[in-house]
Amino acid sequence: MRTTSRTLALLLASTLLGAAPALAQSQGTEADRLSHVDGNLPDAGNAPGKPAETAEANAPSQKPAFEGQTRAPQPTELAKVETTVLADGLPHLWAMEFLPDGRMLVTAKKGAMMVLSADGKTRTEVSGVPKVESSGQGGLLDVALSPGFAEDGMIYFTFSEPREGGGNGTSLGSAKLVMDGDAAKLEGMKVVYQQIPAYDGNKHFGSRIVFAPDGKILLGVGERSDTPIRDQAQDLNSGLGKVFRINADGSIPEDNPFLARENAQDAIWSYGHRNIQSAALDGEGRLWVVEHGARGGDELNRPEAGKNYGWPVITYGVDYGGNPIGEGKTAGEGMEQPAYYWDPVIGPSGMAFYQGDEFPAWKGAFLIGGLVTQGLVVVHVDGDRVKSEERVPLEARIRDVKVGPDGAVYALTERREGEGSSTIVRVAAAD
Repeated sequence: MRTTSRTLALLLASTLLGAAPALAQSQGTEADRLSHVDGNLPDAGNAPGKPAETAEANAPSQKPAFEGQTRAPQPTELAKVETTVLADGLPHLWAMEFLPDGRMLVTAKKGAMMVLSADGKTRTEVSGVPKVESSGQGGLLDVALSPGFAEDGMIYFTFSEPREGGGNGTSLGSAKLVMDGDAAKLEGMKVVYQQIPAYDGNKHFGSRIVFAPDGKILLGVGERSDTPIRDQAQDLNSGLGKVFRINADGSIPEDNPFLARENAQDAIWSYGHRNIQSAALDGEGRLWVVEHGARGGDELNRPEAGKNYGWPVITYGVDYGGNPIGEGKTAGEGMEQPAYYWDPVIGPSGMAFYQGDEFPAWKGAFLIGGLVTQGLVVVHVDGDRVKSEERVPLEARIRDVKVGPDGAVYALTERREGEGSSTIVRVAAAD
């Protein structure tokens, strides 16, 4: 079924997302906003060459550290898209990955994994998935194929793992995905790495998995949200609020930045992160991440070895209650500035680097899912700076974004009411 973007919005609102007013409006009123995030639904549309965001910032007195650090202009020509609902009636999904044959591997928040046919009609549940803690923001989270998947069949996935002795934490699992006719299973499942310490909470697990060009795994996790536990994002002896760099078998690379430091976890690559919800490599093989902020302060960062990205000592935006975060500072000695930030937030989710042919103007851009802005956020970078930001409204919460083998963009939506549900939407260039 092919639809225009506007028709898709009506379909998602009335058929797939139900009548829940907090998830499917076309106007950004106060009632439309999520209870724990102060952001805005897509603007009706600012002019090309002008910033897409027109709403007042949550922290209007804060100023960017350099020109273009926020509210970059839109491109002079905006993309025109058409959308197709590829699959609907799915459980509440969190992530998706394309298999070499065009099928899709998806994770469901409650702790299930499925293989979908390329047309979305056939769905095969995968057995052997570990037990997950699915309350709050927890569940079965990201999934990635090993670089040698075509030969070894190995997949890697993150999940909020109940820990012995109490509490939970983000863990990285690996297994061989074995598909035989109408059946699929995980074989040889093991936990490769655990975020430590465990914590009895249900927020800010992260997480995203990226394989670097050298085969190392870059794993972004959250800092568990609560005060004072979130302060451990600054503690090198804690695995909260970090990017880890590990070998595929869970061992530690010999050139990690804190390997020889006492009272520091060997796997840490960078620290001072809040809640990493987006991660992708650029065309040069460099890692970029987006961290979910509070009321304002979503950050685009390019984590580098040994560097401190500030949270919660420095940040843009304010706390959910409206008070300053910490001392309200946006800069500090020895702490990195974000390459870009959003205030109000976009509510970042999955992220992909676009190199396809369907959208020539998007080549070399990052495509970021917007949970709050309910669409795609297209970010064009020049070196280490953002030169433009374009928004493509889909009027549904976007949980993950992938580029398909055909060069089209595939957006995974979510509805959180009840047990939750999802759709997969194909986004292509309009004729």
